[in-house]
This record gives sequence, structure tokens and C-alpha cells, in this order.
Amino acid sequence: MIGPLLSRFQNLRARDLLPRQDEREVALHYVIGVLCFLACMAALTVMASDRAAAGWSRDIHAEVTVQVRPSGLESGSVAAARAAEVLAGVKGVGQVTALEPEKAKDLIKPWLGDAVLDDLPIPNLVEVRLDPRHPASLHDLKTALSTQDIDASIDDHTVWLKDVQQSALTIRLLSLGIFLIIGSATAAVVGFATRAGLTARANIVEVLSLCGASDIFIAERFQNRFARMAFESGLLGAGLAALAMTIIKITGRSQSFTLALPFSWPDLLILIPCPVLVALTAAVTARMVTLKLLGGSGHRGGEI
Repeated sequence: MIGPLLSRFQNLRARDLLPRQDEREVALHYVIGVLCFLACMAALTVMASDRAAAGWSRDIHAEVTVQVRPSGLESGSVAAARAAEVLAGVKGVGQVTALEPEKAKDLIKPWLGDAVLDDLPIPNLVEVRLDPRHPASLHDLKTALSTQDIDASIDDHTVWLKDVQQSALTIRLLSLGIFLIIGSATAAVVGFATRAGLTARANIVEVLSLCGASDIFIAERFQNRFARMAFESGLLGAGLAALAMTIIKITGRSQSFTLALPFSWPDLLILIPCPVLVALTAAVTARMVTLKLLGGSGHRGGEI
């Protein structure tokens, strides 16, 4: 009995336990590559959304809108111009612009449409850009207006800032959930492939065990194989994600999509660890599954 076993072991040494090219694993390459692509796109989306939210927050903090109500015999345009002149002299205020009625109509038109604009009183608005380094406080602005007997209300857009911050937090949580789902899916796919590989090569594993190979030695073969395969698939997925971001950035500069998600070339650096992470996930999963199956089977080839 020993002779045939040694002969089979010598034949095994002449070839790999797990051949480098296995047509049955083409689908596994594809699945891991797709998962890695989705993970990379999720990471790029998080970075772009954080950048957009930070930009919107800066714009909201740096801008104040003042609605002026005319008093006495002065017209709305005159009252707005007078308020703009007063606010321009406040310390911490940058540019001040009294909006013309036509421009105010353009701001309201998307909300109400053209049909009812002629029947509504158009507010007299003053746009105030604050100094980004030392912005004026709302108290300073209100004091300056009340000192000159200007009836006005100030909107600092804080309600919009809360919406932006909430949206950014939602995107971060969704992206984290996507990462966790993709990671668990990758582990499940590799675990299934490892079990299938052990079943397909049960006789070879039995020969190795009878010849003194330890469970760790066998597990390392599967660990290295699936880690290498996952790394190659991860490279493909990361490369496709980089290509997709490049196409979006080059072809969509004037589109609203790129305004909402402003990708940046340095964002591509976040794709570098992706193949390593997916290879590590595959290696750990393959090792754990192999050791568990070998330990539970008692090296009986037909029961692996």
C-alpha cells in the first residue's frame, strides 16, 4: 500500500497542488474584481462627497442674505442700496451687493415659476460676503443696520448648513455599510471557492496527509493561491474604478454630477491599498476555512 501512495506523492510533487491556471475559477476572478470595483467607487464617492460638503459649508458660512423693507417714501431699490452701503463699512465684511429686482426674480423663479411672479412683491435683497479669516458676526450686522434705522432681517443660512452636514453624514454611513457588505461578500465567495477546491482535490489532500503534511502546510497552499488570485482581481477592479473616475472627470466637467461629486486626481491614491486589502481578506478566509474543514474531516478524503 505504501508503494502506490509514494508513487502518487511523487506525481504530486511534479505538479502543483493548486495549478496556476484553473478555468473553473474564471467566474471567481470576475466576482472578486466586481466587488473590488464597487468598493473603490464607494471610497471615491465618499471622498468626493466630503469635499463637496466641505465646500458647501464654507460657502454657507461665508455668505449672508439681508432682506430690506423700505420705510417712508423710499423705494425698495433705494433701501437696499443704503443697506449695502452701511454693511460694506462693517469690519469683517468683504463684498456687498444689492440685488436688482430682475436678479431676485431669477432666484425665485425655480421655486414659483413665471406665472405668479408678476403678482408677487419681489423682496429687496442684499448679498453679503464675509471675510473668511475674520468674519463679522450677525450681531455686528444687525447693530449696523439698526443704528441707521434700516428695517431688515438677516438670514445666515444655518438651516441649509444642517442639511448639508446631515447629508454628508448619511453618505458616510451608507458607504461604510457598503464596505462591510462587500467585505463579507468577498469572504463568503472565497470561503465557498476554498471548500470547492478542497472537495475537488480531496484525494490529493489525503495523500499529503498520509505522507506527513500538516494541516497548516495544506492550508498555506490554499491561502497563497487565493491571496494571489484576489490580488490580481483587486488590481483589475481598482484599475477599472480609476478608469471610470478619469472618464467622469474628463467628460463631465460642466455637468451637475461633477458639481455634486467633485472628484480630484489625488483621490486615486486611495485605490492603492485595495488589492492588498482584498488579498488579505482572501488569505485569512481561505486559511480559516481550510483548517476548519481539515480538522473536522479527520483527513478522510471523501468527507472533506
